[in-house]
Amino acid sequence: MRFMVGLPQTENAFVDCILENRERIYEVYFSWGDFANGRSNQLMREGYTAWELQKRQVEALSKLSATGIALNLLFNADCYGRESQSRAFFHKIGTTVDYIKTTFGLASVTTTSPLIAKFLKENFTEMEVRASVNMEIGTVQGMEYLSGYFDSYYIQREYNRDFDRIRELKAWSDMHGKKLFLLANSGCLNHCSARHFHDTLVAHESEIAEMDNAYNFTGICREYLKDRNHYEALIRDTNFIRPEDIPRYEPYVEAVKLATRVHRAPSVVLKSYLAGRYSGDILKILEPEHSIYPYVLENGDPLRLVCLKEAEKC
Repeated sequence: MRFMVGLPQTENAFVDCILENRERIYEVYFSWGDFANGRSNQLMREGYTAWELQKRQVEALSKLSATGIALNLLFNADCYGRESQSRAFFHKIGTTVDYIKTTFGLASVTTTSPLIAKFLKENFTEMEVRASVNMEIGTVQGMEYLSGYFDSYYIQREYNRDFDRIRELKAWSDMHGKKLFLLANSGCLNHCSARHFHDTLVAHESEIAEMDNAYNFTGICREYLKDRNHYEALIRDTNFIRPEDIPRYEPYVEAVKLATRVHRAPSVVLKSYLAGRYSGDILKILEPEHSIYPYVLENGDPLRLVCLKEAEKC
């Protein structure tokens, strides 16, 4: 299996890890400039100016493209606000895609917006356009609705372990000349009722940061997992795929996406999936990375909830 990995803002060592394993890298995905995306603003990071961050990204993309690694640009925000349909917005998208394509090469674009997908299909006919995992497309019906907009789809993460559903999606995709992908190491809870609210906040984080805010929202999952009574349901309520189980997906997907853009140890994530094994707390290679100390969800067959305080009552 080959993997898609996200380019972090400042983790230059991860670029070297990608290059060392380039034969197993399907794509490197990244956001650009001040475009809203599914994670934090590309140009906002404590300790760095926007120019420094942009320079680092250009250097990383230059190194990656020089070795022929395919690149995937993200327009995967949950909301683009008042710009969503504006001519100026699509002009900006067009010039950005053209610049990146000309400067570094660009194999594909992932988006949550059917309008961005339509624009790309009309103006960059050779470009693969992919439906983001954030769109939560998990049915043949959902893929059919958008078949004129997208060349490939991420499977809704809640169906990562439902092989009957995956086979159904694969059959339709093969029949219609589409590609399938999935996200392996999401730490998001299944059917999270606050996911779209959270993703919308992320899309508008630059504006929100300028306000005198009454609350800080870090996700329902973190609050939910403060309750020890919910730990036993972690396997049921999550959708991650262990590195050891990736070979089971070989017949169904082109490649597997790993969330590494904001993970604190992206090289550990990639190396674990490349090796097909991970020893320790499986939650540590997920994004978001959950901590339920003094418990860990020990990777194995089966997974086990273990208390690290052996001599004490947990």
